[in-house]
Amino acid sequence: MPISDTAVARAADLVAAARKAGADAADALYVRSQSTAVSVRLGALEDVERSDGETIGLRLFVGRRSASVSASDLSDASLGLLVERALAMAREAPEDRYAGLAPEDRLMRGTVPDVDGDDGGETAPEALRDRALAAEDAARAVAGVTNSEGASASVGRTTIALATSAGFSGGYATSGHGTSAAVIAGEGGAMQRDYAFRSARHLADLEQAAAIGARAGTRAVERLNPIKIGSGAMPIVFDRRVGTGLLGHLVGAITGSAVARRTSFLLDALGERVFDTGVTVVDDPLRVRGLGSRPFDGEGLSTARRDLVADGVLTGWLLDSASARQLGLEPTGNATRGLGGPPGAGTSNLWMAAGSLPVDALIADIGRGLWITELIGQGVNLVTGDYSRGAAGFLIEDGRLGPPVAEITIAGNLRDMFRAAVPADDLELARAVEVPTIRIDGMTVAGA
Repeated sequence: MPISDTAVARAADLVAAARKAGADAADALYVRSQSTAVSVRLGALEDVERSDGETIGLRLFVGRRSASVSASDLSDASLGLLVERALAMAREAPEDRYAGLAPEDRLMRGTVPDVDGDDGGETAPEALRDRALAAEDAARAVAGVTNSEGASASVGRTTIALATSAGFSGGYATSGHGTSAAVIAGEGGAMQRDYAFRSARHLADLEQAAAIGARAGTRAVERLNPIKIGSGAMPIVFDRRVGTGLLGHLVGAITGSAVARRTSFLLDALGERVFDTGVTVVDDPLRVRGLGSRPFDGEGLSTARRDLVADGVLTGWLLDSASARQLGLEPTGNATRGLGGPPGAGTSNLWMAAGSLPVDALIADIGRGLWITELIGQGVNLVTGDYSRGAAGFLIEDGRLGPPVAEITIAGNLRDMFRAAVPADDLELARAVEVPTIRIDGMTVAGA
């Protein structure tokens, strides 16, 4: 029997036990994770880690009172105690009129969609070691690299199953392969560090280790001898690897819980233009081999591609069942679920669609600006939209990249930043969250 069927049976049996013990409703999430990671440094094996564990989480309801518990001991005796403890906790919990399982008529029915998230292969530790060494060797071969923080290669597989007393049960498995390298360039107080990594569901889709390592080495060397600049307003260009944070702030502002608590700077923006015309932000949980793909959400609802922003207009919120009830709306199939608590809401494979301008054209008319490759700190207020982050990157002068820049702060307000965002045409769908290079004019820079 496939492992996902076994997993589904475990979750369904726990739900049945909870109902038999007196719960009015229940759901259970089963997760089994297996992983192997090999780390090397300076050409020598440094560490081998292997983990294999399974955990099950139970959420049950007594009227409008609920409790969530989890266990890694899946013996019958342990699960029996788990149910007893959850029932006792629920009976003492405060009532929550919005709590409950997803609406039964919204649950996914039929065959679970195949997102091709598991390649079914195995990678021996020796092969992982060789991949890590190849990445580090390529990074150290870049002229100017003087030391290494190491490189690693990993492989893993996760099995997920969800069952609810409302009639849903389903499961799926995902595999994961990754390679990373981090190195240091320069000497003494002038040293600079940088890194590169890549991950994929299928090993066949993973970028070659040597390319990842070479990118880490090149990035570190390019950061040597940074200059300081003065303060002022100027165009900011976000490199693809840091521009994803802008979508993270968007998601935080349109998640149902933030809207229901009225703690979002986009509280009044539904159906309004929040980006410029032509900008589209997509969430696609069914993208084949996507790192964030899932055939159903954390409550058993069907998932589907959505344009969260269409032609610059905010089209809807990200809602689990509880936040949907609070807002008088329907859940959107965006529920995310951990093992020890109620569902929240989030995204899967999220990206901003590519624009029409090549990167060279995007920056061609910038007389003086900044290309940002690193962001530091968490200075973002999602209630007001105020944005202030430490940053590093490169000066842009007369439409071309200049010397590296460090010790600066960039600031603005996310509402203004979103409306001013201009995406380039260089989108690559390699991570769970992706953006093309993004230009935002009029931000404030605080320098030396």
